[in-house]
Amino acid sequence: MTRSRPGAQTRDEPAAPEGGPPSVGAAARARSAPPSADARLLAIAAEHLRRLGHRGVTVVGVAAEAGMTHANVYRYFPSKVALVDAVAGRWLREVEAELAVIADAPDPADDKLERLLLALAALQRDALLHDPNLFAVHLDATVESRPIARRHRGRLRVLVERVIEEGLNAGAFSLRDRERALAFIFDASHRFIHPASIQLDAEIPRDLIDLRLGAVIRVLLRALRTGVL
Repeated sequence: MTRSRPGAQTRDEPAAPEGGPPSVGAAARARSAPPSADARLLAIAAEHLRRLGHRGVTVVGVAAEAGMTHANVYRYFPSKVALVDAVAGRWLREVEAELAVIADAPDPADDKLERLLLALAALQRDALLHDPNLFAVHLDATVESRPIARRHRGRLRVLVERVIEEGLNAGAFSLRDRERALAFIFDASHRFIHPASIQLDAEIPRDLIDLRLGAVIRVLLRALRTGVL
């Protein structure tokens, strides 16, 4: 059988116009391409985590549903912890993407910082309510400072730094020490954005939590504007 060159036109498939969208046949094949092995394993592990909880997830069970040996699973994930952390990490990247939309919006920096903190708190409370087993992995990873939690903290810091820098350039904020200001932001909002605190406050009505967080944010923004940090 003759092997065609990458990107070469076949007899049954018309070429797409140069610079235009791919042909219908190519697009259909892209849509019908099966997921990669690691993506399949993550999807199965996520379903097991949601249904069985962290303790109920096993590498053997995930492998059996994927139709492979557990030894093959270890080719992609070196341990059960790595597997469930990858599931939580995928959710955290979705959270970070939503926060990045706020940070990149053409709005005043003080407004963006307020919305970013409110969204970070709300997204985690939503996870605790609607997907408590996923939230539990996030909580454990944070408390134990596992790699996914450290990476998440780093990305949050980058987003907040970006907003602070924008506020300084626009004259909305006045700071003596940026590192001290960043520490103050995370310290002041810790009660509302750290998963351990969110877990502890699970029984407090959400509207009351929102009122408390709103008050903290107002104090925080006042400090950023007046140059006391």
